[in-house]
Amino acid sequence: MRAYQKSKSKQNFDDNPCFDEGSGIEFAYEVVLKPAGYPLIGLIDDDPFIDDTDLFEAYIRDQWEGYSVTKGMYLFDRDLFKGFAYRVIEVEPDGFAIGPKTKVTIASSGAKAEIIEKPLSNISFDDIIGQEAAKKKCRLIERFLADPAAFGKWAPRNVLFHGPSGTGKTMLAKALAGKADVPLLPVKATQLIGEYVGEGARQIHELYDRAEEMAPCIIFIDEMDAIALDRKYQELRGDVVEIVNALITEMDGLSDRKGVCTIGSTNRLISLDPAVRSRFEEEIAFVLPDEQEIEQILKTNLQTFPLPVDPNFNVKNFSREAKGLSGRDLVDKVLKTALHRAIIENEPVVHAEYIENALSELKSSGSEDCQNFYA
Repeated sequence: MRAYQKSKSKQNFDDNPCFDEGSGIEFAYEVVLKPAGYPLIGLIDDDPFIDDTDLFEAYIRDQWEGYSVTKGMYLFDRDLFKGFAYRVIEVEPDGFAIGPKTKVTIASSGAKAEIIEKPLSNISFDDIIGQEAAKKKCRLIERFLADPAAFGKWAPRNVLFHGPSGTGKTMLAKALAGKADVPLLPVKATQLIGEYVGEGARQIHELYDRAEEMAPCIIFIDEMDAIALDRKYQELRGDVVEIVNALITEMDGLSDRKGVCTIGSTNRLISLDPAVRSRFEEEIAFVLPDEQEIEQILKTNLQTFPLPVDPNFNVKNFSREAKGLSGRDLVDKVLKTALHRAIIENEPVVHAEYIENALSELKSSGSEDCQNFYA
């Protein structure tokens, strides 16, 4: 054990809470641990979820009091979760032993949902071209968020947005939060996949705890298929089972979190776990734009170009050729590509040829086939 006797130290330990008067030894006054998981995957399914931090500190001291710890070393649980490892992130002072008054904390390694009190952009329903059926259904959510108590057990608590990538699912969630004037808690499902057993489930519960504090509000979980896979794929992604179970528990409403609406989003509806999908009371489909909507998307975005567009560019004819693309494909992969080419080549205008070539290159890359798969 590395420790200093009172008589050998220059520091005055009389007021040091981590100085043991009986033994004359100074212990570490703080140890920060990060759960690291099991050396072998799949030995047990217990979830080392820490609910009471004071109790956890007592549990740590009971096992490792008197152990000298250094930054980077591992401590292995010997009791409740045998073999579960905690990595030492910080020790103050480094190399000192855990004592009866050492403060033990757990480092948070999970990604937190970014809370948008007010949407970052002034997106409104009118800014989203098309998706009229989806907008109409979202008015129900808007009314619920305005007066959650009025709905009682009939509240639209869980709603699923599904459809091809780039069709405005995230934009509509932001517009809905802005229209209802409520906080938005957006998180990608991949952020919820933790590094160790129990981390993902903990993050799910913390997310909903925070949402309950801010209610009425929206939790928007993007890329739902990253965690809520059909069970036939679970062998490929066994690390998400605990997350799915935690998500189902929250969506079932076992903890009555009034005023919280969960909106899930996916491009691959058929790959979702039926147990998760069944928890969504409403499924809202997003579709690819038709020719008239493509024309409107093009005209709206061409007006914001920093360069003029070739007057010979026929928007109507181009819209017919671009059918099958999403709004995001049109903006990011066609218009932006054409504009950048004009800037690089120091052209005074964005030639029609540049826009048509960008579309041809996108089609030859197979993007249309991918969209058909998602749809």
